[in-house]
Amino acid sequence: MADKEQEVARAVDIDIDGTRDQWQLANECPLALVYRQRNYAVMLASPQDLTDFAYGFSVSERVVSDASEIKSVRAEPNVLGIDLHMEIDQARLERLDLTQRRRHLVGASGCGLCGLDNADQFLAKLPKVGAVTPAKEVMEKAMAAFSSHQELNQQTHSVHGAAWVSLECDIVAVREDVGRHNAVDKLLGARARAALVGEAFPDGFLMVSSRCSFEIVEKAARHGVGALLSISAPTALALDKAEEAGLQLYARAPNGIARF
Repeated sequence: MADKEQEVARAVDIDIDGTRDQWQLANECPLALVYRQRNYAVMLASPQDLTDFAYGFSVSERVVSDASEIKSVRAEPNVLGIDLHMEIDQARLERLDLTQRRRHLVGASGCGLCGLDNADQFLAKLPKVGAVTPAKEVMEKAMAAFSSHQELNQQTHSVHGAAWVSLECDIVAVREDVGRHNAVDKLLGARARAALVGEAFPDGFLMVSSRCSFEIVEKAARHGVGALLSISAPTALALDKAEEAGLQLYARAPNGIARF
């Protein structure tokens, strides 16, 4: 499916100390995730790379256990935003515990947990992953080059990025979004889709331009990621969950790369 063309950013006039200029503002679009005509969630997201988002979100949220269980993805613009329709097996649909798991609120671009019914739903045990240990020099080089690969952020200065970096320091793919968790879902969805068509990403690690919060660790673990490099330190809960999964956390530090 080709993603529907949407306005990702729009120009507005600004004033800087009496000088007129223009600024590109990132667009936040209500995105309804619909599985076989059943509404699951509404997220606020940047309206690009929607197929990647559908795959990444579906695995992260355990709607499907593997990306191959998604049969098709179709984006339909509506008056308010976009409906993202996904076809999955009836058996998988029936296994969804919609009563307990359905999100009853809109998920803000800054929140990956909005609308869950109770705290137990985000304390589910994470799968074990094989820890990856990138070279320090690779991580430093990748972090230094990250901003130059974030095209939308160069325009807007207001969106997050997620990248897949090989152990040889190739930045294989980058996805961006107004929400840090959305950017991660898009990147991991792109990785999952590539594997489905025999073009698997090389061994490597996930790099994010945001803080390392619990839900970023959760998404990475559910996609089998073994190492995560973030621009700032993890929260205590993020570290606890990473240790549970065997996922190695790294963060940019004033004098290099910190390993947690």
